[in-house]
Amino acid sequence: MIVRREDGAGGKFMMEFLKKHIVSRFGDCKLGEIALADMDDSSDLDGFAFTTDSYVVSPPIFRGGSIGSLAICGTSNDLAVMGAQPYAFSLSLIIQEGFEIEKLEKILDDVKFWLSKLDANLITGDTKVVEANVDMIINTSGIGIRNEHLAKNLEVVREFRGYPYSWIRDCGLKEGDVIIVSGNIAEHGVAIMLERGFEFELDVKSDVYPVWLFLKDVLDVGGITAMKDPTRGGLASALNEMAEKSGVGILIEEERIPIRDEVKGFCELLGLDPLTMANEGRVVMGVVADMADDVLKALHKAGQKDAEIIGYATSEFEEVVMETVVGTRKVVPPPMADPIPRVC
Repeated sequence: MIVRREDGAGGKFMMEFLKKHIVSRFGDCKLGEIALADMDDSSDLDGFAFTTDSYVVSPPIFRGGSIGSLAICGTSNDLAVMGAQPYAFSLSLIIQEGFEIEKLEKILDDVKFWLSKLDANLITGDTKVVEANVDMIINTSGIGIRNEHLAKNLEVVREFRGYPYSWIRDCGLKEGDVIIVSGNIAEHGVAIMLERGFEFELDVKSDVYPVWLFLKDVLDVGGITAMKDPTRGGLASALNEMAEKSGVGILIEEERIPIRDEVKGFCELLGLDPLTMANEGRVVMGVVADMADDVLKALHKAGQKDAEIIGYATSEFEEVVMETVVGTRKVVPPPMADPIPRVC
């Protein structure tokens, strides 16, 4: 047997691969509240959140960003959806021999730009130059810290029900929680495809963005019980993971899912499901029902004008189910793999 591309592509095959070969060996490792076997977006130790990720996007510079943007925004987002404030990062570069210095400088400038926006620090790293078929690979690790915004959110949640976690966990949904998406979906995946030679006149760019910059204000409103950033595998993967870990079903309404018409049309033309397309600056969250309208207003006020309530958690079934625009219901399964290779 060999490792297949889909074993690292963010869908059902990757989850099975991780459980069989990695979690089975190291799953009981735990230094804080969150064990490796929990497969959350970050783990914790000594009161800090910690995460790591590697990026292999092709091309390394694309409309709306670069692999440098992804490295900082993507890693910071894994911290932010736990309620942790991004604080310190590592940066490791594996660069193909012959890579253009001008492109490298653009990528590093993007790293510096987003670090400054987050008021975060780059504190260690490593660089290798290799013979390879990949232009560049970046690995970043990130440390997040507890903060007053997280504390306020947990305080509000606990006014409505018991919440045993000290971070926001993707397993925190309960029946009746409202599901909110922070903005239009599928734009990163479509932007990458447009860079790969598809001749469409579409004004679409990646949504890559550090979600902490708006989440900190939303956390001050409070009531958020679960969060994920829907990257590889898209919204479908994130919702299924939240539902499975929380032991609830999720019902979403197709007509309420925020998506631009041109993005939807592009996906339909190529036979792609926008629910499985990668996003790099969006959050899907569960919110206590009584706080949902206030959280949505806070998202809008914080600049996420396309944020929308798309459904709710239910005990009626265990799957993710979508009510279609024609009034029928269908199961939204987790994707087998990301439909677009090397998208993040």
